[in-house]
Amino acid sequence: MSSLSLAVRDSSTMLRRNLLHARRYPSLTLNLLLTPVVLLLLFVYIFGDVMSAGIGGGGADRSDYIAYLVPGLLLMTIGGTTIGTAVSVSMDMTEGIIARFRTMAIHRPSVLIGHVVGSVLQCVMTVILVGAVAVAIGFRSTDATVLEWLAAFGLLVLFALALTWIAVGMGLISPNPEAASNNAMPLIFLPFISSAFVPVDAMPGWFQPIAEYQPFTPAIETLRGLLLGTEIGHNGWLAIAWSLALTVLGYFWSKASFSRDPK
Repeated sequence: MSSLSLAVRDSSTMLRRNLLHARRYPSLTLNLLLTPVVLLLLFVYIFGDVMSAGIGGGGADRSDYIAYLVPGLLLMTIGGTTIGTAVSVSMDMTEGIIARFRTMAIHRPSVLIGHVVGSVLQCVMTVILVGAVAVAIGFRSTDATVLEWLAAFGLLVLFALALTWIAVGMGLISPNPEAASNNAMPLIFLPFISSAFVPVDAMPGWFQPIAEYQPFTPAIETLRGLLLGTEIGHNGWLAIAWSLALTVLGYFWSKASFSRDPK
């Protein structure tokens, strides 16, 4: 077999391994999925009228806030799901299975590729489930064309790939799964200081640069524009640039950390 065939075969094996782990231990994935669903229901039914009145400057209309909120929650779902990836990678590194893999004649990067592909698939599935809940409580995107829906899906997958590689790097450098979970918390914390819940213009002036110059805000605004027809402007290019930069950074960081001899 060629080296490419071996890489594909071993990566497929590692992918199946990680999917089996996710199926046998669903509690971590379930907990990460419930967080955005609970936040969605909380902000829509508890704060929805007040938030919509504040954003629109007029009467309370919960449906307007649902439309505003959902794109941010979908990207927040991706950030939360990748925390499970960091924990899973750390478990592999600390429980000895990686030492076993190092002695076997396998394509070494396939271990990381299996984690990454499995995590991206989980991100897509959880985004679909959260999106289904959003539709059930009133979210609609009637003006988006098929091309815009495909672009939105592509952005979600690209962003999931970027955050997954970062999460893999965090898992590799963590001494234990608990530390990996803590190290990956910025991936779910950053959406809270982005435009996910309120517009950047509504934030204090000194805080606006923090919310604006981070990866989640341009991705949220781009997804919002694709699904709801709002102005995208330069956010589309920024979202792609952030995603590609994080993917490259996470890949080389993870590769270097994984190739380092264990202590």
